[in-house]
Amino acid sequence: MANFDSAWLVYGVLLLLLATSFVVRIDYVRIGLAAAAVVALPLVLFRESDVGYGMLVLAILVVNIGILARLWLRDTNVRFSAEEEELRREHFAGLSPVAARGLIDQGHWISARRGEVLIRENQAAPSLFYLADGLATIHRDGAEIGRLSDGALIGEATVLDGASATGTVLLGSNARLWFVPAAALRAYLAANPHMASALHEGFARALRGKLASANARLAERPTMAKAPRAPGASNMS
Repeated sequence: MANFDSAWLVYGVLLLLLATSFVVRIDYVRIGLAAAAVVALPLVLFRESDVGYGMLVLAILVVNIGILARLWLRDTNVRFSAEEEELRREHFAGLSPVAARGLIDQGHWISARRGEVLIRENQAAPSLFYLADGLATIHRDGAEIGRLSDGALIGEATVLDGASATGTVLLGSNARLWFVPAAALRAYLAANPHMASALHEGFARALRGKLASANARLAERPTMAKAPRAPGASNMS
């Protein structure tokens, strides 16, 4: 049986790591590769006679540090307006600056008038809305059941799956809005699947905030007084 030279296996693994460094886009993987290379570099330089190992490990380290530095510089150069920064802080905090910039750029900022309908009951939400400034009311079967104010997301519960809304949302005042059409949002997430989990976390926070607000309103409602007994009425035995 021919002798197996383990050196070829080591070279193959290192070459695979080097190739992966050029195609993998996950920042944490790059950090891990760079850290592994930092640990391995002194071992291959001082304990191995073959300089080729050290050169490959050094190449992996340099490539990943270089790309991480480029990504860091790109993030630091991203700029947001005051209202964009508020949107990012409130709902997209889990996204990197570059990812948040890309998502916000899929939508549009508008000024809307009181009385405009954003979402209709029993219809799919046409867009995801962010109420930067203003007031919106929620109606079900013609009755008002809730209110939304500055900073609220609207449509996050159904915009991704296309389910029918359980209420109608209309503006109770003139408002400043950011919105992204549902189809555009779904297409963007399909092209950038790594953003989906962070976006879902933001949606979940928004829904928890609405639930807490609804519970607080219910707790503040005065209990209904007992109906007064009619004069002269007596207990029936």
